[in-house]
Parts: sequence; C-alpha cells; structure tokens
Amino acid sequence: MAHPHARQKRSAFRALHQSGCFVLPNPWDAGSASALAALGFKALATTGSGYAWSCARADGQLSRVETLAHLRHMAAATDLPINADFESGFAQTPEGVAESVRMAIDTGVAGISIEDSTGDPQAPLRDRAEAVRRMRAARAAIDEAGGDTLLIGRAENFFVGRPDLDDTIARLQAYAQAGADCLYAPGIRTREQISAVVAAVAPKPVNVLIGWAGDLTLQDLATLGVRRVSVGGALARAAWGGFMQAARTLAEQGRFDGFAEAVGGGS
Repeated sequence: MAHPHARQKRSAFRALHQSGCFVLPNPWDAGSASALAALGFKALATTGSGYAWSCARADGQLSRVETLAHLRHMAAATDLPINADFESGFAQTPEGVAESVRMAIDTGVAGISIEDSTGDPQAPLRDRAEAVRRMRAARAAIDEAGGDTLLIGRAENFFVGRPDLDDTIARLQAYAQAGADCLYAPGIRTREQISAVVAAVAPKPVNVLIGWAGDLTLQDLATLGVRRVSVGGALARAAWGGFMQAARTLAEQGRFDGFAEAVGGGS
C-alpha cells in the first residue's frame, strides 16, 4: 500500500490544478527529479519515452511490471507529487485497466494519465465508446482507493497522425464526463487549438504539451486558460543531445571540448 505521505502529495497536486498555470516537467530518473525539485518546480511527471531510452528501449516497449517499478522508484525519490505517464493502461479490457490503475495508485503517484491510443499504426485510436469505458474503469478504481489520485484523460489524435480537432474535443468532453479530472491533447500547438480545447472542457483543467522550441511562453499559455504545461520527453532529448554531441566529438575527432557545457561534478 502507498505510504501515507502519498496522501499529502495528492492533496498538494490537486490544489495546483485549482487556479493559475504551472509547469510539470518530466524527469526520467531520481537524479533528474532531484535537479528539477532543486529548481523550485512544484510537481513532476514521468516520461515513458525518457525512461525507455535510459533502458535502451523505444517508447512504448516497457511492460506494466517495469513501468510500475519505475513509478514506485520515482514516487519515493522526491517529496514532490508525481504524475504517471501510464500509456493506455497496459490492458486490453476496461477490467484490466482498472487492475493496472489500482497497481499504479499503490506506487504512491499523485496522478495517472490514460491514453486512447492502440499502438496499431493502421488503427491508432480506440473507438470512442471503448475509450470511455476504459476511462470509467480507471475512475472507478481511483474512487475505490479513496478518490484522491488525479485522473488525466488523453486524446492522442494529434500524436498518432489523426489531427482532427473536432474529434479530439469530442473525446476530451467524453472523458471529462467519464470522470477524468484533467484533460490533455498532446500535439495541439496553435493558440486557436489550445483555446478551443480549454473552452470545450471548462471548468476542468487542461494540460498542454510543449516539447519543442516555439514562441508560446508560460504566460501566454496561462492567458489562454491552460492550467498545467508538461514537456514530455523533451528534457530527456536535450540531455541525450548534449551527450551524443560530446561523445561524437570524442569518438570522431579525439577531442574533449565537447564537455565545455557540462555541469560540474567528480570523476
């Protein structure tokens, strides 16, 4: 069973969603979580892709057992609330999703994100009715466990090559009605798209992903009504980018000046 401290984290996490706009950065291990906490962030979210890369795996290749172990490790590694990137629930049926969610709650995370993607390139999105049943199952599992873990409903349209804003909004509205506390459509980028999503699910909070260099600032997103902003695997990609640049300089040129931007540390 999750440590009692998890209840305090969940309460703090829920409070962050009541007003304002906050950044929810995505560490992939205890070290990156500690560094982000030291910078003053109020909550963190796991990144399935970032953790998978650290295990020499591709995004989506980690099992439920591996993901649950990672969630438990991350929740124990920081005093900040952790939102779990929980893919599509690691199950084929709503009953299986409920079982997975109960296991995730037990790790001590403060929030759980459930996607509606299938992993099948030919049919990348679940039927909306099926996705709603899965969201309701997740909601019921959370309620049975005390109801304090936040449920995030994700519409993956723009992430899986189906950039239909009307369908995205219809899915998010359905997930909100099914019990999702926060709504998330990763891949929407324009002010118009973001505003439309915020308006469609109001007053429930919206998460926006910013994992690329763009002109929108945190203040811009707050003005648009966004409640929280996550970066997905972007910090992990930035870390790997610096690593590979320095490693290539060493491997191809025998030079060490690729370490010029490295942070201080021992041997």
